[in-house]
Amino acid sequence: MARIPLLQLNDIALTFGGDPVFHDLSLMVQPGDRVALVGRNGSGKSTLMKVMAGLVEADTGLRVVPPGISVGYMEQEPDMAGFATLGDFAASGLDASEMYRVEMAGEGLKFDPARPVETASGGERRRAALAKLMAEAPELMLLDEPTNHLDIEAIAWLEQELANTRAGYVLISHDRAFLRALTRATLWIDRGQVRRQEKGFEAFEAWRDKTWEEEDIARHKMDRKIKAEARWAVEGISARRKRNQGRLRALHALKDERASQIKRQGAAALELTSGPKSGRKVIEATGIAKSYGDKSILKGFDIKIQRGDRVAFVGPNGVGKTTLLKMLMGQEQPDEGTVVQGTNLVPAIFDQSRAQLDPDMSLWDSLTGDPDMRVSGKADQVMVRGQPKHVVGYLKEFLFDERQARAPVRSLSGGEKARLLLAKLMARESNLLVLDEPTNDLDIETLDLLQELLDDFDGTVMLVSHDRDFLDRVATTTIAMEGNGRATVYAGGWTDYQTQKGTVVAKAEKATAKPKKDAKSPKETEKPSGLSFTEKHRLDELPAVIERLEAEIAKLEEFLMDPDLFTKEPVKFQKATDALVERQAALAAAEEEWMELEEKAAG
Repeated sequence: MARIPLLQLNDIALTFGGDPVFHDLSLMVQPGDRVALVGRNGSGKSTLMKVMAGLVEADTGLRVVPPGISVGYMEQEPDMAGFATLGDFAASGLDASEMYRVEMAGEGLKFDPARPVETASGGERRRAALAKLMAEAPELMLLDEPTNHLDIEAIAWLEQELANTRAGYVLISHDRAFLRALTRATLWIDRGQVRRQEKGFEAFEAWRDKTWEEEDIARHKMDRKIKAEARWAVEGISARRKRNQGRLRALHALKDERASQIKRQGAAALELTSGPKSGRKVIEATGIAKSYGDKSILKGFDIKIQRGDRVAFVGPNGVGKTTLLKMLMGQEQPDEGTVVQGTNLVPAIFDQSRAQLDPDMSLWDSLTGDPDMRVSGKADQVMVRGQPKHVVGYLKEFLFDERQARAPVRSLSGGEKARLLLAKLMARESNLLVLDEPTNDLDIETLDLLQELLDDFDGTVMLVSHDRDFLDRVATTTIAMEGNGRATVYAGGWTDYQTQKGTVVAKAEKATAKPKKDAKSPKETEKPSGLSFTEKHRLDELPAVIERLEAEIAKLEEFLMDPDLFTKEPVKFQKATDALVERQAALAAAEEEWMELEEKAAG
């Protein structure tokens, strides 16, 4: 029996009064769909999502949502006018029986429902909007960059919630790990066209590259045909004028078709140039500590950063990552201990708050007014790594068009602001890059380029990010800030840190008993009073999770006992081996989580 789509767009066209954003666009979202919506910054992803949500009306075409189907949209800049607190906004429209969902989402996403709307930051507002959507539990969720402004713990909570939901969803995100874990289909926006593949984000890049390769081959064949037909027209038309008017018309049609093809947008011309080589020792901190009132940020922390290191700082929002960065850079003094910087350091800093960008300045003035980029006597040029360049030409390298040069910074999207900040950062030579949340709002292609640049950069990098994939690609050392002044140094990136952390915990708790899976007495099943609502629920469900994982591991181990499996079915052998490793890791994590919750419940 055919399923009724949750949402259908038929022959949608949208122009905004200029070049078409979309044309002849048709798509369907089915019940249970888990769709990645991908494309370059500026390709129209957010606009398409607003069309799907019914917030932007197309010039032509039809949007169809069946009766009784609810569609929820997470706004990037929610309108909270009329609401006193974030909790009031998140709970609006819910019945009293549904209020517990706001509490659960608030705990998972780490937003304070009592925070007054007027004092809430943009990130807090977005977390409240996401909590509202999760609490409403619509049949179709439209999520536009939901992981922005979330720390890794909150991202993990959201990932688990979306993995368990029965609702369908369409997801825009730059977080590769998030997309890989959750999506089963991909919508790709490219030059006004939307293509769909029934595979998740894991398969997107191979699909994209193959599509572009086929497009280039077809264009090359068309160019050759036009060239051959044009040569025929010049050399032979006089003798066959009457008989070949049709062929001439076909040549003109070919030329028109070639001219109408929209050129692919190039990648941003990111380039890093190292300044003079720094000393081998870049920064050495010994016994540093920092507190604000009763809140301990750091206790007795030691680190030695050497030239060429790529050091990542991870941990929950508010734990003190930026504070530690500022202490290492000498911008803030520790309460105890010493920080010694090496010789010949030329730092360049990417600020997560984008404070280096004046929202009222034009892009032109933002570059030409920068003392480090100003060219004496040349109002239309900027100094880029020691060479003068026309300001519009330099902006074009970062995918801004000439019309945007005089537009105010406030008119830019989050991704465009990040690119403008990168343009300022990369105009100067440096040997120490300090990148505080550089990955927010950047599209995947730009993230790829940035990662490649950092790989080739002949200097030192200090990085704060919640993008697990980016951390794995870049970091050689990870500093995990765990709260209450604890900070631990691990070798490698995010996955290495998780592996090493699990080993440390396992050794420390080796003697601790595993959870019992037999029936419990009424006293044992009472909700632990020391836990949050979400933690109580999780503690109740973990024994069943652990039992299921143990059963799956036993089946896989039995399957792999066949001595001929590797030679007869190497693909099945590899898949089973990978599945076994994955489930063993999941079991270890579940047991560790159960022990932590039991200890917390016991006080």
